[in-house]
Amino acid sequence: MGLLLRHIQFPDQQPLGPVHKADLLHFFLNGGILLFQPPQTLPGTAQQPQGLGKQLGRHRLGQHQNALWRQPSVNIRKMLCLHQQQYPGGAVLNLYDELYKNADRITHVLTAHEQGASHAADGYARATGRTGVVLATSGPGATNLVTGIATAYMDSVPMVAFTGNVTTDGIGRDSFQEAYIEGITMPITKHNFTVRRVEELADTMRSAFRIAQSGRKGPVLVDIPKDVTAAVCEFTPKKPEPIRTVTTFNAEQVKWAADLINAAQRPLVYFGGGVRSAASCQPLRDLLHKAEIPATYTLMAAGVVPYGDPMNLGMLGMHGCYTSNRAVAECDVLIAVGTRFSDRVALNPKTFAKNATIIQIDIDASELGKNVDVDLSIVGDAAYVLNAMLPQIKPAKHPDWMKMIQSWQAQDYHPVSDPTRLMPHQVIGEVCNQCGPDAVYVTDVGQHQMWAAQYLRHTKSRGFITSGGLGTMGFGYGAAIGAQMALGRQQRVVMFTGDASFHMNLNEACTAVSYELPIITVIFNNSVLGMVRQWQTSFYGKRYSQTDPHRKTDFVKLADGFGLKGYRCTNLPEFQEAFADALQQKGPTWIECIIDKDEKVLPMIPGGGDINDIIME
Repeated sequence: MGLLLRHIQFPDQQPLGPVHKADLLHFFLNGGILLFQPPQTLPGTAQQPQGLGKQLGRHRLGQHQNALWRQPSVNIRKMLCLHQQQYPGGAVLNLYDELYKNADRITHVLTAHEQGASHAADGYARATGRTGVVLATSGPGATNLVTGIATAYMDSVPMVAFTGNVTTDGIGRDSFQEAYIEGITMPITKHNFTVRRVEELADTMRSAFRIAQSGRKGPVLVDIPKDVTAAVCEFTPKKPEPIRTVTTFNAEQVKWAADLINAAQRPLVYFGGGVRSAASCQPLRDLLHKAEIPATYTLMAAGVVPYGDPMNLGMLGMHGCYTSNRAVAECDVLIAVGTRFSDRVALNPKTFAKNATIIQIDIDASELGKNVDVDLSIVGDAAYVLNAMLPQIKPAKHPDWMKMIQSWQAQDYHPVSDPTRLMPHQVIGEVCNQCGPDAVYVTDVGQHQMWAAQYLRHTKSRGFITSGGLGTMGFGYGAAIGAQMALGRQQRVVMFTGDASFHMNLNEACTAVSYELPIITVIFNNSVLGMVRQWQTSFYGKRYSQTDPHRKTDFVKLADGFGLKGYRCTNLPEFQEAFADALQQKGPTWIECIIDKDEKVLPMIPGGGDINDIIME
């Protein structure tokens, strides 16, 4: 299930008194979950710094009802809370009863499975910068959230997961549908709570939302026993509190970094998803153009620097382009911003950027120098650090360096089209042509994910949504649903998936159909586990162990069974026609694209390798 509040305008009303009867629903409405994006500031918030007035997620506040209704015509913006299986669970029936009573105020969104719900909350958060919310019942309902919570944790996505549980006196007795979800999720959350007294519930919920958005963002879990949701107490309103933002940094270290950048002959910026999370996209772009510094990025940062920007070298790492990987090997100063040097990028930490002085900027001190030794580390919010650094950066040109980069770009991998078959780069290029610059793209995990990262023409900082650190197959459909609901039906959302990934959570098609969400799903069907097969081809002597599942799924017929329109394409003209028709449909559509089972993602650097090991064909 889910809760979706979309552009609700409360009429002017008299403030409620200071004491209220409180059940769980009242806490949802009064105690910290209604999230909204103010135009600039709200009472109780810190003044946003100059130039950061549009930062999403910077001051996300949980508000009690008094505070909201003292503001005439406050616009409550799109709070998404997705839940569980086909039927409400016993541990959350008290909440469901209140939802029934308040159906005129709250729209309930029912998903097919808790994992899909958690990915939808994740997609909502990635698409907006606001906190995604998911609610599940006890036991298997709660444990089904684990993969989604872990996905959000690895990618620093703000999420609050609420789970029901058995009564407090039943905890620890192996009660029906009991699971110690607090302990299970401890390694994959920023923090988690078990609420044992109703008097603690409101403050706990407020804390959960603050923690999710404070510092390095991430998921928080709140477990609520059934007797707590049944209890009542007196509700004490509290003034809203600002989200804690890391505004401090070492100014001397920033000056040292600026001096190193100013002296560099071959500078390079390497940035990750932390740039988007910190709403520091524009300061980063300003740095690149002021000092003519080319930039490369991780999978999580696609779209931060627009496609076609002359400073954008493309993605780095295992399936990054030749130019980016070569630039890292040859640069003399590397500025790493909001990235953790993962093993998909720094495949060989000992040789990564071995000729460079490395500067690392990150909000999380534990990431500094963790995977790769760095020469200068700066702890702080990327937006604040970059804004402090910019005035100290001298305008510069690096003609020799840019000429060297251009020579590498001429050697980069470019796929050759074959008119006799349908190829991934053709499909993705056509999607971009027909959708225009403002579409939002979501992917599952596999070869299609890398093709999308390589060939999509991004123009929006939040226009590419995918699972990075955890690499969660089955992520895509739920995330697309969350993004579509967050952004509205007028926003074009396209999901790329593979036949293997899609099989994992395609049951969420019923959710897309029920709510008439116009998500276009492009299925790259090669009838194999493509990425694993590619590794078996290159490194295991073509011993294809369990990568050909011999499935006979007819996606067109299956689409019809779900109540949506499906297409099958074997060549580019067929795809062009199918996609054009899909754009005209009011509800969800699937387009199955038959591709060769030996289609590869190139370039590729094997694990533990470097630019000298790159595979180009």
